[in-house]
Amino acid sequence: MPNKFTNKRSVMNRRKHLRLHVTNAERELWRYLRNNQLGVTFRRQYSMGSYIIDFFCYELGLIIEIDGAIHGEVGNIEKDKKRDAWLRSEGYNIVRYTNEQVLENTEGVYMDLK
Repeated sequence: MPNKFTNKRSVMNRRKHLRLHVTNAERELWRYLRNNQLGVTFRRQYSMGSYIIDFFCYELGLIIEIDGAIHGEVGNIEKDKKRDAWLRSEGYNIVRYTNEQVLENTEGVYMDLK
């Protein structure tokens, strides 16, 4: 895992917009991740390279992505593969959940992350 934070100021406005317009699934999972409830710090809407990550834990080198229906579209599947490949090449592990997984089984997703 790289020993650097890559949170870019150049995408600050986009990150702020995403934080203000979170999905219900992101809001629900954030309730579990914030305030070191897992014993580590998570950040939300964190940028790495040209990408904005839903949730990031530096200590674990872990990225959590919450995927809505748009991620199942052909063009977006390829974008996600490219994005994931780059993030993995930087040394990070990626876990993806769908909105439905989080909303229908939030506790299960949380337990999976423990």
